[in-house]
Amino acid sequence: MLPTDGLSEPSPSGRTAGGVLQYYLSGVKMDVTTMTYTAFLLLAVACFVLLHLAQHTKAQLTAASNPHFVQFQRQFFAVYFLALFSDWLQGPYVYKLYSHYGFAEYQIAVIYVVGFAASVVFGTATGPLADRFGRKKTCVAFSVAYSLCCMTKLSRTYAVLLLGRVFGGIATSMLFSTFESWYVYEHVETHDFPAEWISVTFSKATFWNGILAIVAGVASNMAAEWLGFGPVAPFVMAIPCLIACGTLVSTQWQENFGNQQINFRRSYINGMRTILSNEVVALLGLVQSLFESVMYIFVFLWTPILDPSRPPLGMVFSCFMVCIMMGSSINTLLMGRGVKPERVLTLAVVINIICMLVCAVATGPSAPMPGLAFAAFLFLELAVGMYFPSMGYLRSQVIPEEQRASIMNWFRVPMNLITCGGLLWLHQGEAAGGTQVIFMACAVLLMVALFACLRFAKRYQETRLPEHELSESKPSAM
Repeated sequence: MLPTDGLSEPSPSGRTAGGVLQYYLSGVKMDVTTMTYTAFLLLAVACFVLLHLAQHTKAQLTAASNPHFVQFQRQFFAVYFLALFSDWLQGPYVYKLYSHYGFAEYQIAVIYVVGFAASVVFGTATGPLADRFGRKKTCVAFSVAYSLCCMTKLSRTYAVLLLGRVFGGIATSMLFSTFESWYVYEHVETHDFPAEWISVTFSKATFWNGILAIVAGVASNMAAEWLGFGPVAPFVMAIPCLIACGTLVSTQWQENFGNQQINFRRSYINGMRTILSNEVVALLGLVQSLFESVMYIFVFLWTPILDPSRPPLGMVFSCFMVCIMMGSSINTLLMGRGVKPERVLTLAVVINIICMLVCAVATGPSAPMPGLAFAAFLFLELAVGMYFPSMGYLRSQVIPEEQRASIMNWFRVPMNLITCGGLLWLHQGEAAGGTQVIFMACAVLLMVALFACLRFAKRYQETRLPEHELSESKPSAM
């Protein structure tokens, strides 16, 4: 059972600053709507202070002074942000919609699992297809597949919703591999911009991704609740954004490819062979798979954990996105001070481990503390904001260009399998241990990711050192 103690009746006397603090620390009754909006305002102020500091780092200033790079960035962002906005519109109400249709929690978990399974079975094909037949074409296919996914949400039929998750799983694989592959190729091969500017683009994309998510959270909350259209409204709103995304790709992007000379089956095999033979690529893929599997399990868990208190879900979602923006700015500030991206990645993993342990305590059946869980969720999203720019840059440096989309989709296979296993385990009854055990398992997965991250940082630096420096750094035989 999910914790509901102390959350069923909001107290009108809990509107003072002391009441807010007391809620966060002990989980006592208060007006959760006031708490959510207060948290959002405080986080927004901190976010824009960090943004102001991040904009004055050397890499940001240098890249911003190149008009050709700025124009290229805008061409990419115009499309990519539409794709992300359509995805974020649906975020706060995926679970809510299935619940609104009357499905049990286990049935909802199965729907989620079908989406992740579709990414494993069909999503891995999108990488070789994109490399061989064109990344531009695959991005257009994304807009079609995700539009079909949104259309199925209009049906209350369970089988139709399962089919929609299949389309959604395929589209998600395209969103998180093909767009990045197209950008890195254009950045390096077509325009010959400096490699370090890739991190500038990913950091900016992560920050504005947070802005988009906040706007999407407010818009979805307004359509679903204020205007009374119900939880299906955000999915209808996403369809025009996806159509516009596909149209811009068709008219403004040029096509690029990976390795077109190998056949479909060989593309699969070569991508896996590269991962298994290259320790640096394998370690980075392991970190990505473990970190993002925990992230997706959290996406399923946060709504049922917080929903019993009846907070405005759109604003809770917006709080999370502000934290992602803060994490992006922290990433920029750290790299501006000379901290290497692999170290930032390691820090993000450490923060996430702490958050998982805190969540395990906060969701205990004997004394649940929803306020503490919410605070841990905020720090978790801060770590996510630090993670994505660092991971995006490191992928651009270690994955071979001719196999980029294929390898990136292989990275998502263990992530989807772990996520499916976690969600199914969560709903195997009381014997499974419930939410608290899932958070502990996530902490263990992240500890493995931390070990892989430390090993990756060492091997990555060795591969980047010139040979004479590498030989000098090794101890001589006595």
